[in-house]
Amino acid sequence: MKEYHLEKGDLLIAEPFMKDPNFKRTVTLICEHHNEGTLGLVLNRPSIFKINEMIPNFPSFKGDVYYGGPIGLDRLNYLHAYGDILEGSFHIKDNIYWNGNFEQLKELIKEKIILPQNINFFAGYAGWEADQLQEEMQDESWIVCKDHPELFKMSTYMWQEVLVKMGGKNKLISTFPEDPLLN
Repeated sequence: MKEYHLEKGDLLIAEPFMKDPNFKRTVTLICEHHNEGTLGLVLNRPSIFKINEMIPNFPSFKGDVYYGGPIGLDRLNYLHAYGDILEGSFHIKDNIYWNGNFEQLKELIKEKIILPQNINFFAGYAGWEADQLQEEMQDESWIVCKDHPELFKMSTYMWQEVLVKMGGKNKLISTFPEDPLLN
């Protein structure tokens, strides 16, 4: 059995014909990966909600909320570029940080230190038990991208954009129709 080397900061790109509606044509950032399991956030599934609509008494802020995955939909996560000033943030990769002190976050937003273009909010997350993701990798359910685009410029087209950037056979995969029977 081939062993896949995954680490936090990697992107999991759903294979083009994945049937699971939670992950069909998704791009998922791995936020935590160790022997006990893996946690990630789906990056390209915007919801209809704004952060101010979901959290009572949240400061005025033009922040969209994305569907981060099917687990813990009542749990708010956020990716940001403020790890140097937001206490308790977890470094993911480069200038990407995960979560941090929520009360401090609200204060920094009120003070206009945290800006909408450098933070994204997520309801829920994706999770895999120990070895579950390795099994899915064996089944070729995921394509791994280690060198990814700017994460704070997310779009519903991110799945295709990342595959095109990866080049080679992945660029070709990006052109596959969702349902090959309709082609």
